[in-house]
Amino acid sequence: MNDVFFTQKLEKERLLSGKYIDRQELGSALPSVDNDLIKVIIGPRRAGKSVFAMQLLKAKNFAYINFDAERLSEIKNYDEIMKGINEAYGSSRYLLFDEIQNLQKWELFVNRLQRQGYLLLLTGSSSQLLSRELATHLTGRYVQFTILPFSFGEFLTAKAAPVNVTAAIPKTEQGKIMNFLNQYIVEGGYPEIVVKNIEAHNYLRLLFESIVFKDVVRRYNVRYSKNLYDLALFLLSNYAREYSFTKLKNLADVRSVHTVQNYINYLESAYLFFSLKRFSYKAKEQLKAPSKVYVYDAGFISALRLTLSPDYGRLMENIVAVELKRRGREIYYCKEKSWAEVDFLVKQGLKITELIQVCYDVTDRNVMKKETNPLLRAGKVFSCEDLKVITWDYTREESYNNARIVYLPLWKWLTCRP
Repeated sequence: MNDVFFTQKLEKERLLSGKYIDRQELGSALPSVDNDLIKVIIGPRRAGKSVFAMQLLKAKNFAYINFDAERLSEIKNYDEIMKGINEAYGSSRYLLFDEIQNLQKWELFVNRLQRQGYLLLLTGSSSQLLSRELATHLTGRYVQFTILPFSFGEFLTAKAAPVNVTAAIPKTEQGKIMNFLNQYIVEGGYPEIVVKNIEAHNYLRLLFESIVFKDVVRRYNVRYSKNLYDLALFLLSNYAREYSFTKLKNLADVRSVHTVQNYINYLESAYLFFSLKRFSYKAKEQLKAPSKVYVYDAGFISALRLTLSPDYGRLMENIVAVELKRRGREIYYCKEKSWAEVDFLVKQGLKITELIQVCYDVTDRNVMKKETNPLLRAGKVFSCEDLKVITWDYTREESYNNARIVYLPLWKWLTCRP
């Protein structure tokens, strides 16, 4: 058992010696390092949670334990863990516990250590398991950070191609940025792919299967793993589209709607997908309406080769959905029979603050009309003045009676992080 602790100490030293991209969340997280709240970092497997945690603690003398190690996750007497930590690290007040959800009844162990004065930083790849236990046992005593695969801004930084969006960028430079955006859309933002130039397709295919079978099937004791995997593939091929539980039940050959709901919850808790509700002021209508599904990393779509040619309009919509999620926005999609659909409705409190359409090419006047009419109508219905159409390569502002629509390229919207 001691070999595990000393091996992980070497792993910590190896990780600390590497060069990494500073994540966008680092600035807001650093002030919390020395307070007594438990720091919880959640996000997908291999998105960089461990590195982010070490960036937070690199100036501290801390112990690192990774509970992905099977021998550690099976420990029943938690005093054995502290014995191993003290032997490997000596006296250390700062503790980094990686993939903590693998340890049975981890919340009791963490609770005890916090009372003893340890400063704890936890990472986990299951939002559902962590949130349930945090809400039950650690209410008000933790702060949470979500780390996703690289944003496009972080991707550009990793490629040594920073963008000064406050300055006019020559067309030649815009072309280079858009080339990077093409790469980002196809290969995604997982750090190992971006930084180490690992071949994306095989890496992402194996990662997708690992998440489904290790983080979902094994963790939730799913009996019919093939049905769950087929459902995951169906959702992946129907990203940025509506789904209903009843339709999925029939397509995935699952026995009940309740089982489908559970499967989707499991896949979402492992950060493969997330769903958007259709907006309505009436809660009952919102619950009854179909949801739209999006993929946390678009690279999975190309890696599993579910289409012969990429649908850039839907891929762009997926990228925008993830970025809005990353920015912490409360988002919905909007659909009415009388005036079609608006891709994203952003809500803050009781107010609709922003309406967004995503369209690859609006240079055709008929396409522009198809995108702008629902946007203008929704702006009037919801008394919202911030109307945007995110395009591939079109920049303009246009006035329509008392309304104004801003058209801007995806790369510029992604790099102009508010």
